Amino acid sequence: MGKQKNSLTGHHHTAGLGIHETGVRRVRLHLDLYPVDILEDDPEGHREAALAYYASLRAGVRPSAEVFSLPTGEQVKLEASSVCFCTVHRDEPQQKILVLVNPQDTKTVVAVYIKESWWTTEDVLRTSDPAREGLMKVQSFGERIVLFILNVVIFGRLERNLDDDAMFFLPHSVKEQAKILWRDGAAVGFYTTKMKGSLCGSGTGACYLLPVFDTVFVRRRCRRQGLGMAMLRDFCEAFRDEEALGLSCPVSPAMYQVCRKFLLAWPEERGRLWEVEPPGAWGQRGNIWLKVQLQRSSLPDSHPGNSKEDVSGHRRTSQDNGSRQSTMVKAARTGSAEKN
Repeated sequence: MGKQKNSLTGHHHTAGLGIHETGVRRVRLHLDLYPVDILEDDPEGHREAALAYYASLRAGVRPSAEVFSLPTGEQVKLEASSVCFCTVHRDEPQQKILVLVNPQDTKTVVAVYIKESWWTTEDVLRTSDPAREGLMKVQSFGERIVLFILNVVIFGRLERNLDDDAMFFLPHSVKEQAKILWRDGAAVGFYTTKMKGSLCGSGTGACYLLPVFDTVFVRRRCRRQGLGMAMLRDFCEAFRDEEALGLSCPVSPAMYQVCRKFLLAWPEERGRLWEVEPPGAWGQRGNIWLKVQLQRSSLPDSHPGNSKEDVSGHRRTSQDNGSRQSTMVKAARTGSAEKN
């Protein structure tokens, strides 16, 4: 399959992914546009189209030899048993996407059905719009899908230690305040925020008493480049008029390393950042800078120049929804990871 030059960004990418039918390759071309660039803000219309396609697979009316070619060269047969629906938001069960799973590992998503085509998860994370660069607020349905793929698929299955149950994220709320980090034509990370005054969870009337930096993730290939600090800085700048800001408890040791570097660079923020339990009353707060100092003083051989940043699961997301889990092929819980 040939490569096509992206006329907007100057990058190269595979213009179409092969779907083979009885020995004939049918290739979709979208003129260098990716799902986030072309998907209408119509979750219900997208769901109906996916349901219709799934019904055709179940009825056996599609070509029997139709397969999807992965970038690795592996071919996955397109049949009802190899696809399933994932709920994009934990509190909006009607908003679903149809995904193709790896036959050898049915918890791993390899492609998503969007606009009558199958797209690899990597292509779902790409964009042709040069205006998408840096941290951008999640607003459209297409961006919500990107957030879901980063959170549930990339982190949840591909870029974390699956034996580590200490940290995980569940699918986000439909109204989750989030920003995606776009870099060189691809989504490489995100962070989410609990707004002051928003409900702490569906089963409580308590509301957050301060803005809270809730979940954060950066892809492996972009770690140790200061992106975790950049997102924390963006969060602080967004709430410049607030006297106190929270980080959801528990803060991982790796996230503390990011906080340490951040607070060394911006000492004026030391009195504002607190590790908080919802809703964030004073008795539920611990000063981040003080905890960083106490942690370092307890390490006899520690030296400021020897630490490595690795935001590996900023928090365990269970406050909002108890024991609810992702519906991604009954996939395991999800989470965050970043090395900065």
